[in-house]
Amino acid sequence: MRRDNRPDFCKTSDKIPGGNPASLPRTAYLPINRCNLPAVILGSLTYQTHPVPLELDGVRALHRDLFARLDAISETECRAEVFRDYMTVHFRLEHLEEAGLTRTNTERANANYMTMICGWHFDSNEREGAAMKGWVESRFGLLPRYHGKTLREAGSEAHRRYLEMRAQGLYGTNALEAQLDIVYTYCQYEFARQMPNTRHLTLYRGVNRLTEFEHLPECANPDPHRAGARVLLFNNLNSLTSNRDRADEFGDIILTVEVPVAKILFHCHLLPGILRSEDEYLAIGGVYRVQCATF
Repeated sequence: MRRDNRPDFCKTSDKIPGGNPASLPRTAYLPINRCNLPAVILGSLTYQTHPVPLELDGVRALHRDLFARLDAISETECRAEVFRDYMTVHFRLEHLEEAGLTRTNTERANANYMTMICGWHFDSNEREGAAMKGWVESRFGLLPRYHGKTLREAGSEAHRRYLEMRAQGLYGTNALEAQLDIVYTYCQYEFARQMPNTRHLTLYRGVNRLTEFEHLPECANPDPHRAGARVLLFNNLNSLTSNRDRADEFGDIILTVEVPVAKILFHCHLLPGILRSEDEYLAIGGVYRVQCATF
């Protein structure tokens, strides 16, 4: 432990059994972010195994009135309605002229947290997906690894395209990243209320090729009971499902991932009607140990 009583995570070795390193590559994160743990820690394999709560700087304090109201409500559905009403009023979503809308900046006027999540659901490699990956980059310090094409090379044509789409997704909107801050914080609040002792969710993803992921060194002496295990670097934001049968519809290889609850941005049950199918969960990325199966 550090002298200030904070856990000294930096001294924890990000290793898997056998001694081979599986830490977050230096090119996959920023040196600073806007939450209580640096990206190199929250994106590590160690964090997947031993997660702690994540908190975005200042969000709970700034919106303390919202969470005080939610504390007094026992019904989940009622809390969801209070949350929706708060977002509508706080960001003037039904009276955008009060938030500065003019005739010259109407193109993205209706973009809000709901349209962003729906846009991600339909195609995560378009403008809304770029804006959401940019939000994860800004808040958690994890760089996107894929957006239509690989983004591993800074300054590439694919990377420039991502930056352009990110800017287009945010331009002319009403504090869109601040809206996502509250969505994430509310999601974590609900997990704490409904599942206070749960640290991980078992989620699935169907893929056709493992080559779309970056593979990190595996165990030198793998456990024979975990023959299908891989250590993969995920994109900074990912769609997974809680329904294994649905994952099978998206690829022949099924990845089973133990995702820390603290890395869930949004899920299909949080605000009914936004994600209407696939039992979808939006999970923040980093290094994950996964189980791979073809049946």
